[in-house]
Amino acid sequence: MDDALPTSLPVPNADTAPFWAGCGQGELRVQRCRTCGHAQFPPRAFCARCQASAPSWEAASRRGRVVSHTRVHRAPSPAFKAEIPYVVALVDLEEGPRMMVRLHGEAAAASEIGTQVEIRFEAPAGPHGIAMPYAVLASSGS
Repeated sequence: MDDALPTSLPVPNADTAPFWAGCGQGELRVQRCRTCGHAQFPPRAFCARCQASAPSWEAASRRGRVVSHTRVHRAPSPAFKAEIPYVVALVDLEEGPRMMVRLHGEAAAASEIGTQVEIRFEAPAGPHGIAMPYAVLASSGS
């Protein structure tokens, strides 16, 4: 067994690779069904609403609203132990899908339901160059 700590970074697969490639370029991507128009996250090979195959990818605004949040005080695995406490939020993106992200800065310190946030990206890390999305308070011009 490998004695190294497990990584907290995801490993891209065929369904998620375009999403992670976008994050690495500072672009938040969501899928949109070509049949019914449904926007979805997380990525998958079919539309979650109508089951049509091969949804297309589009750049999202990176803006959304916190609909739920929690402050994590107990690490779910050793990979997260050094990072606690941290705040995780469900964010409704302007395009419709909901995604879970960490809140950073003032958004984490004063997290409230309804807070307007903007998705940003950490520097690429790990063997796959993953740039993890996170959310901060939206600027007043958003």
